[in-house]
Amino acid sequence: MINVDFHCHTIYSNDSLQKPTQLIQAARKRGLHKVVITDHNSIIGALEAQQIAPDLIIVGEEVKTSEGELLAAFVTEKVPKGLQPMEAIQRLKAQNAFISVSHPFDAARSGWKLETLQKLAHYFDAIEVFNARCSTHRQNKLAAEFARSYDLPGTAGTDAHQPGELGKTMTILPDFKDADELRIAIRQATYQTHLSPYWVHFGSMTAHFIKLLIPGKQISIVNKG
Repeated sequence: MINVDFHCHTIYSNDSLQKPTQLIQAARKRGLHKVVITDHNSIIGALEAQQIAPDLIIVGEEVKTSEGELLAAFVTEKVPKGLQPMEAIQRLKAQNAFISVSHPFDAARSGWKLETLQKLAHYFDAIEVFNARCSTHRQNKLAAEFARSYDLPGTAGTDAHQPGELGKTMTILPDFKDADELRIAIRQATYQTHLSPYWVHFGSMTAHFIKLLIPGKQISIVNKG
C-alpha cells in the first residue's frame, strides 16, 4: 500500500508560491509515495517536478470549467479553463486521464449544481471525498455521500498551496503505474484525514495579491530556485 496526496499546487497556480522543489522536499519528509500536482489550468509545474522526481510526481490539473472544477491525474495535455463541463471531460478522456471532482459541495469554492453533477456522474472516475481546505467536515461528508450514491470511489488530498500543508491528508491504496491501474486501485482506498486550519487560505490570498501587484513575480521566484 502507498500514501498519495491527490491534490496540491505549485507556484504555477495563481494562488501559490510553493516551488516544485519545495513541494518535493515536503512530500519526501512526510513519507508520501506519490503526489498529484494539480495546478489551476496548468501542467507546467507538474512537468517540472516530474523531471526532478519521476518516481514521486504524477502530472495532474485542476480544470476550471464553466460550472465547477474537475481534478485530473495522468494529464498529458493541458485543458483550458472555461470550457463546458462535457467538453472538458471529453478532452481529459481523450488522453485517458483519471477524472475526479474538486471539493464539489464547498459552496465557497465550487460552482457545481447538484443536478449537473448527477448528470455527469457516470463520466467520473472518482469524487474528491475529502479536501483538507474545506471549512467544515459537512462539505466532505456530502461529497462522500454523493460518491456512495453513484458507486464512485473517492480521493482525498490536502489541496496544499504551501509546504506545511502537504501530506496531512492522504489516500492509502495499492500501488499503480497509470490511470487504468489507478481506476482499479482506488476502489481499495482508505484515508488519513485532517482539516487544515483556516489561516492557510490567507497564504493563498497573499500569493494571489503578490502576483497581481508584481507582474512576473511567479517566474522570477522559480528562476531563483
